[in-house]
Amino acid sequence: MRMNATALLATVLISPPAVFGQTTPPRVNQVGSYGPWLANEVLGDAPARLSFRTGKWKNVAEWRQAARKRALERIAPVNLGGLPVVTVTGRATYDGLDIEFLTWQLPAGPRTEAVFLKPAGARGPLPGILALHDHGGNKFLGWRKIARTDSTPWAIQKTHQDLYYEGTAWANEIAKRGYAVLVHDTFPFASRRVLVKDVPPNVQAGGVDPSPDDLEGIAKYNAFADAHEHIMEKSLLSAGTTWPGVYLVEDQRALDVLSSRPDVDAKRIGIAGLSGGGMRTVFLGGLDDRVKVAIAVGFMTTWRDFLLDKAFTHTWMTYVPLLPKDLDFPEILAMRAPAATMVLSCREDPLYSLPEMQRADAMIAETFKRANASDRYRAIYYDGGHKFDRAMQADAFAWFDRFLKNGGQTPFPP
Repeated sequence: MRMNATALLATVLISPPAVFGQTTPPRVNQVGSYGPWLANEVLGDAPARLSFRTGKWKNVAEWRQAARKRALERIAPVNLGGLPVVTVTGRATYDGLDIEFLTWQLPAGPRTEAVFLKPAGARGPLPGILALHDHGGNKFLGWRKIARTDSTPWAIQKTHQDLYYEGTAWANEIAKRGYAVLVHDTFPFASRRVLVKDVPPNVQAGGVDPSPDDLEGIAKYNAFADAHEHIMEKSLLSAGTTWPGVYLVEDQRALDVLSSRPDVDAKRIGIAGLSGGGMRTVFLGGLDDRVKVAIAVGFMTTWRDFLLDKAFTHTWMTYVPLLPKDLDFPEILAMRAPAATMVLSCREDPLYSLPEMQRADAMIAETFKRANASDRYRAIYYDGGHKFDRAMQADAFAWFDRFLKNGGQTPFPP
């Protein structure tokens, strides 16, 4: 999700977590002597109370209803109204794509900015993709992390795409394959970010509100935004909601926008994202039936992994109080079974422990097997660190094609 050099060094110094099925946690962990107690006594090693793996439910539909009800109670989604009124602020043709620049106003915060991309001249309803941008420790950027609209991207935009996406704008690449793609800024990134000028001096932490060409200012802003996450989390909890309780609803409103377009087939919608986008895929994919295909990239592990070794590498946006007693993290995504689901992970990703990534994979696979849908779940592991490179994109795009194209020959689950 987000990691600096100090965090990378700390990763090397921390022992790997327990393997699948092992109840004894590592002797060295991020909470010291409290680790064994928290992992084994408070969290426990058995399936959580609402896990489909407990065998308490007759079928996946019955389980999903109970699990989603509790998950939403824990997440406490905010009310952001219905389908927002969308304004088209500009149009362009670039990279073989027709592009629209969109904005809409939600009940709280500044206007959301977004881009819509589809093959130039395309007509008729196309399968849709809601492309979810990452976190990356960069709240100055949002949709620009994964899309390009002209031949002169911002320097910070190009750097970000080079670092995580092998120089590609993956939203553009999937659009070229015959998809209608929407990418929006979500809370609190880019157009939806918290401005330094809007908070008290004692909270500003040396931050500034920079222009796109002010790289030093952007670094200062992102440092402020990183420190401000602690304050935002406390404020959200004080308001009776959670961080997923905000971005899940924002992503659903964006899904409304995409699905309502006449050039989009609302029955053929997929979502995907790397890192923070993968996290958002877990929640949106697990909780909204409109998503026919969900691909989580670079964001899959267990609550045990967060607890013992990896919480220090992650944003506050991940956590839902009390939910770990009901569902393990991968089971949020598994609630979508038997709908098509893919998880792409890298073996050397420093944000997770490989044994726990594999343990999470086993949980999802077992849920899909119990749902008689093993062919609709696939996990792939790659060499390297935190990324969504061209090879990974090719596998993701093929999965979209399999379930969203082919003239409807691949049936959708109910």
